[in-house]
Amino acid sequence: MAGIHSGAGVAKIFFLIVLIVVLIVGGLLWVDFLGLIDARETLTPVLRLVRLDVPEPVEQSDDMYLLDRERLAKQQEALDIREAALVAREEGIVLREAELEELGSQLEETRKSIEEKEKSLNEALKTYDNKRANLEQNAKYLEGMPPENAVSIMVEMQDTELVELLRTSERLAVESGKASLVAYWLSLMPAERAAELQSKMALKPVD
Repeated sequence: MAGIHSGAGVAKIFFLIVLIVVLIVGGLLWVDFLGLIDARETLTPVLRLVRLDVPEPVEQSDDMYLLDRERLAKQQEALDIREAALVAREEGIVLREAELEELGSQLEETRKSIEEKEKSLNEALKTYDNKRANLEQNAKYLEGMPPENAVSIMVEMQDTELVELLRTSERLAVESGKASLVAYWLSLMPAERAAELQSKMALKPVD
């Protein structure tokens, strides 16, 4: 009986010792967690011995402006992104302006080309009108002359000019309802010249 009581007492003592050690280690860990003391390095061998993980220390910064700096860093990052977007937009605007300037230059060249063509056309029409007016005036002038005198002038003219004059005289006769003098004028000319003129007058006139 004495041996049994003696073994029970030893077991209680061992249990109490273990409990005390656990309480001490737990207290030290808690105080370390609160940051009051640094007991982690001291307890690391003991914790590894009982196969417990060593808690990672909680980093506590002594920099009271850390949050302000992080906020400023984020604001600066946002400003950098906005600045890059504005630069890209400005580059796009510059490129668009260059394209519009090029298009404006092309339109200006097209406008000038159209104006030049219109001017040339107007000059051609004016020349045609002047030529038409001159032919009509000359035809009327020859019609008012004696036929022999008119023919003497005609035979000195070139075929192209004379054909235009004869055609004009025929047109004026048709428009006024009078008889044309062209056939009579041709009859007064040398037969070979008259035949050649009649052949050319039969061709379609070139405008």
